Amino acid sequence: MSKTRLIPPAVDDPSEYDALRAEVRGFLRECLDDAVFTPGVDTWLTGWNPAFTRLLAERGWIGMAIPTEYGGHGRSHLERFAVTEELLAAGAPVAAHWIADRQIAPSLLKFGTEQQKHRFLPAITRGECFFGIGMSEPDSGSDLASVRTKAVRVEGGWRVTGTKVWTSGAHRADAFIALVRTSPKDPDARHAGLSQLIIELRSPGVDIRPIISMGGSHHFNEVILEDVFVPDEMVLGRIGDGWRQVTSELAYERSGPERFLSTFALLAETVEQVRTERIRGDGDLGRLTARIAGLHQMSSAVAGALHRGEPADSAAAAVKLLGTATEGDIADYADVLMNRDARGLDADLFTGLVDQAIVQRPGFTLRGGTNEILEGVVARELGLR
Repeated sequence: MSKTRLIPPAVDDPSEYDALRAEVRGFLRECLDDAVFTPGVDTWLTGWNPAFTRLLAERGWIGMAIPTEYGGHGRSHLERFAVTEELLAAGAPVAAHWIADRQIAPSLLKFGTEQQKHRFLPAITRGECFFGIGMSEPDSGSDLASVRTKAVRVEGGWRVTGTKVWTSGAHRADAFIALVRTSPKDPDARHAGLSQLIIELRSPGVDIRPIISMGGSHHFNEVILEDVFVPDEMVLGRIGDGWRQVTSELAYERSGPERFLSTFALLAETVEQVRTERIRGDGDLGRLTARIAGLHQMSSAVAGALHRGEPADSAAAAVKLLGTATEGDIADYADVLMNRDARGLDADLFTGLVDQAIVQRPGFTLRGGTNEILEGVVARELGLR
């Protein structure tokens, strides 16, 4: 029998955090007026700005959902959602702390030791500790069960050898959480024998090599681990439990507003260009805006489920699947309008945002799980597979 509900119930009062949103918007207006940043596309990946991160930390907008006993602010996932949505909508540079605040902190809270929590969580909240993710490997694609990076037991810890790829910000981050194989691969139990280790990226044996995009930017990296020693106190969770731990993190990685707002600054500027009659819009502009509104409801519903401690992996997959498609459609739409009907456009904010969006567009539906993987997750949840 197929299931009828994929997305959790929506939050009760959508206007509950209006005051918080207004506070964030006021701060962002001041930043724009003072040229603290220029709005951009995909800034949760490309906008690495530690100084701006520290400004957010001073206002209590990093580590919001981390309990106060670990240096955080003890606020809800829904409050954090409101703040992050406003930051992304403005195209603010949030990449430096994004992975640590979005994904690493919840993982540490769920699986970390007290020593790990007290070491890393206060520093994340202060905007002083940056993390990457060490999941993907060459030739593995979205099949994490094929991980080949190997950790061998030695006195006091583990020796790790292997390669991670597409690691955002590794050249600037302090550490990453790596999925590694701690026991031989079993063809009858593909997900067994995997574990997670916290690896400091300045450790001996770590070689970080840049992956330069076609547009010349450097966000991604290849991380080569050659006999890297990781002490026992840096094991996250339990040895052999890595697959369960990784999959439990996916709701945080896939459901957030970054999965549908990466090109929102471009959409907003497109509306402004139409309003001032520099370009001519059409009905697709309204349709794209409506899709964003629907995705906001879906994503906030997942944030509500996470706040209640409910599983939301499949709902998160649906948000990511639909959201990244919308981000790409916004990029394509703005590009067509600019080239078809531009009047007097020069190298202004609009054309700059279009250029950024087209360069970043191919990655939208790849990172965090390809469309094919996500379609399978949703289909299984609905009982269609």
